[in-house]
Amino acid sequence: MNQDFPIPTAHTVADLRAIVSGWKAAGETVGFVPTMGALHAGHVSLIDIAKTRATKTVASVFVNPKQFAPGEDFGAYPRTLPDDARKLAEAGCDLLYAPNGPEMYPDGFASTIHVGGPSEGLETDFRSHFFDGVATVVTKLFTQVRPDIAVFGEKDYQQLLVVKRLAADLDLGVEIIPGPVMREADGLAMSSRNVYLSVEDRVRAVRLNALLFACAEALEKGELIAATLKTARMVAESAFDMVDYVEVRCAKTLAPLPGPVLDRPARLLAAVKLGTTRLIDNVAANPA
Repeated sequence: MNQDFPIPTAHTVADLRAIVSGWKAAGETVGFVPTMGALHAGHVSLIDIAKTRATKTVASVFVNPKQFAPGEDFGAYPRTLPDDARKLAEAGCDLLYAPNGPEMYPDGFASTIHVGGPSEGLETDFRSHFFDGVATVVTKLFTQVRPDIAVFGEKDYQQLLVVKRLAADLDLGVEIIPGPVMREADGLAMSSRNVYLSVEDRVRAVRLNALLFACAEALEKGELIAATLKTARMVAESAFDMVDYVEVRCAKTLAPLPGPVLDRPARLLAAVKLGTTRLIDNVAANPA
């Protein structure tokens, strides 16, 4: 246990399980919020949700190397553990779990979890390694923490559905609770990577959510999906340095929509780059 932080902190599985086992023996329920740190108000909102659904709350901070490909920002990803611990304490979280790399992936580690279904396409088209890394670390965290519920933000919407599928398929005994996208005052989705944006790119970044909301409004009015997406992609290509995708998918499965117009609850999802910073966002679109 680490007593240097303003919140009880476990760095090993053994210490974590000793605490959680004591809680469960006393009849407590456990809510869990996994993070990669660099916490902001969006993460705190997930802690708030967990506190309403369980009597004890655990948050993890672990920058997972398995979900970064060579050349991505693993080395540069912001690591602010003391500040994260302070924010978690202020939010009323009961325990911080902060394992190091060898604790999560000891010498000889050779197992990987692969999820199909909602993991196919979108992010996978550009980061083929990503969801295997997410599924592997989430499975490990669930078996280490053994929570009753876990809260994941809708900002990473595809990840949310992947984790739901994972928990259901492997009978992990964890209820997955979504948390709504939290936005800055100008509408930009909160993200730990926003700190990478230059002043100029931060001004441009707000165009992403504006574009998605405008696209959703058009689809909800009955505009053709193909024409609406074509226009949205053209606007995105003029606004950003690179566009990975702008798509509309079934909100429940992330499958492409079969018809020419919106006929079921859907999600508009986009990934773009400003300089070297990659931003993702999504908004709901529902038929009239």
